[in-house]
Amino acid sequence: MAPSDAARGLDAADVLDLADPAVVTDPYPHLARLRAQAPLAWHSGLGLWVATSHEGCGAVLRDRRLGRVFRPRTPEGDWETFNWLHADSILDSEPPKHTRLRRLVAGAFGRGHVARLAPRIEQLAEGLLDAAAPPGSAEPFDVLAAYAEPLPVLVIAELLGVPEADRVHLRPWSQAVVKMYEVDRTGEQEAQARAASAEFSDYVEALAADRARHPGDDLLTDLVQARDGGDRLSGRELVATAVLLLNAGHEASVNGFGNGLHSMLSAQPRPAVDIEDPAAVERLAEEFLRHDSPLHLFERTAKEPADVAGLHLEPGDKVAALLGAANRDPAVFADPDRFDPTREPNPHLAFGAGIHFCIGAPLARLELQVSLRTLWRRFPGLQLVEAERRPTFVLRGFERLVVSPRA
Repeated sequence: MAPSDAARGLDAADVLDLADPAVVTDPYPHLARLRAQAPLAWHSGLGLWVATSHEGCGAVLRDRRLGRVFRPRTPEGDWETFNWLHADSILDSEPPKHTRLRRLVAGAFGRGHVARLAPRIEQLAEGLLDAAAPPGSAEPFDVLAAYAEPLPVLVIAELLGVPEADRVHLRPWSQAVVKMYEVDRTGEQEAQARAASAEFSDYVEALAADRARHPGDDLLTDLVQARDGGDRLSGRELVATAVLLLNAGHEASVNGFGNGLHSMLSAQPRPAVDIEDPAAVERLAEEFLRHDSPLHLFERTAKEPADVAGLHLEPGDKVAALLGAANRDPAVFADPDRFDPTREPNPHLAFGAGIHFCIGAPLARLELQVSLRTLWRRFPGLQLVEAERRPTFVLRGFERLVVSPRA
């Protein structure tokens, strides 16, 4: 493969060393330097090309000659469930399978499930805040553990119709599986991911079988019944879809909320937002997602020879869109390092682009807007007390975010 002139002679790992705790803690200065040197360059540590500009990342995500080519983990006997949970999901499939799966899942989503959840999301959010900081309390609390982490699990569980008694299992399963997307996972974490995949899939399969016998007013029932002509989801496709919704929806929601809240509470001076103005809340939520993106790396593989963003790729070559870098590109965003809740337009790539644009984006946006409005109504003087960053790059978030309900 012949590198472009801009990328020739540069190893992105020299600028973006993912083994360096300083890079993981705050990647943005390093991403900016890399973007300035070469918007697209080879990263020897990752073994792939990385795009750091908004234009380059958009091209990588939208080019149909690049795909999500899932390679089963080996030995396949040990990874059987983990492998098919990915191979049969929308995220890791390509047309024509992807087109068929997305059509069936979008049809089930399109039956009003997201719109009807708004009052319930607010009710769940109010209940969590009541428990975290009862009226009159001035005690600091971890807003992630008490609010941001349980809320998306409860919302997605409501959406799919998971019984309340079983919801305690969802977050541990999800956390174990998504550890596999990091570059520095351990053997113990891989074993936990295999076990969680098996338990998670067995549970969803049993729940889907129950919905087939006893339909309910939930998304899982609609997925079980989803048809397009004579077509329908297979058993594995249905389970993989439900697991993907739980994993992706939960992790992205927690990190998007936590990262954005930290950005807002750390900003000097603190930006003012009219929380009763729906348009202002929408802009605030989009800036949460842009300023400190919850997902930083999305990988694609060339399916055929292709020239993308000035780079020639042969089949099998890999390239990743660095979404956090794209969302701080000064060519698209004025003063990109500043947290600006009035920013408009805000064409961030936090949900991806192209055929793999996040199918759950409407739910994620609704959940973020409702949770922010509910939090600010309750605690207009909210202050940051302590923040502990999670030491991960791909899924960027906080371990703890302690806040005080009063200024």
